[in-house]
Amino acid sequence: MVRVERDGSGLAVLTVDAPPLNLYTAELQDALDAAIGELEADRPRAALLRAEGRVVSGGVDVSLFAARSGPAAAKELLDQMLAVPLRIAELPFPTVFAAHGLCLTWAFEVALACDLLVASERASFGLVEKVVGLTPTMGGTQRLAARAGSGRAKELVMTGDRYDAATLERWNVVNRVLPAEDFDAAAREFATALAIGPTRAHAATKRVVAHVEHGGVAEADAHVTTIAAELFGTRDLRDAVTSFLTDGPGRATFTGR
Repeated sequence: MVRVERDGSGLAVLTVDAPPLNLYTAELQDALDAAIGELEADRPRAALLRAEGRVVSGGVDVSLFAARSGPAAAKELLDQMLAVPLRIAELPFPTVFAAHGLCLTWAFEVALACDLLVASERASFGLVEKVVGLTPTMGGTQRLAARAGSGRAKELVMTGDRYDAATLERWNVVNRVLPAEDFDAAAREFATALAIGPTRAHAATKRVVAHVEHGGVAEADAHVTTIAAELFGTRDLRDAVTSFLTDGPGRATFTGR
């Protein structure tokens, strides 16, 4: 249902494979919890999140909601669901989500929790919770607002429409649109380039951006020099500086240490 595979580059690939529609169920939630726990316990240098099948996901199994008797029981479920993207967002290494097709509700929200979102030119996205009288609960609304602005976030959620990858790239929601042909290979290549790069520096970048998101540029300014200075204690920076001075730029290799 959910598997994590690793290769020699330091990239971990988390794949959702719950045919036919990769719906969010209690079983899938448990499988995601376990897979994320594996990434937390044995950290790769970068992670790629993807799905098998015709679609990334058709959404949530609505029977999950039907089984809840009222607001208190619903909040217990929704808190468990929200924990999935929150844990992904906290991972201290680059995360990439690859969307090859239709990507609705929970999968779109998980994609938005990743650092970077790449999409096939055939992909489409939607937050369609309005069809059951609900608002997105896994961080999609607020993360859309952070990427595209509050007006666009309200539009996506209130209309419940589907949006193609090119449109969401223009709105700064999708980072890159890749050709549909050989999309999976291109997404893996993109993520691998991060995995073999200066991943300690990438983690520092995530911390700086988190300060911007929390308290704006002024807060980031108050922390950035401390965060960057810590990198001078890493082998990657020391070796890369030596390589730059000896061999010129762009020749360094990184180990994540």
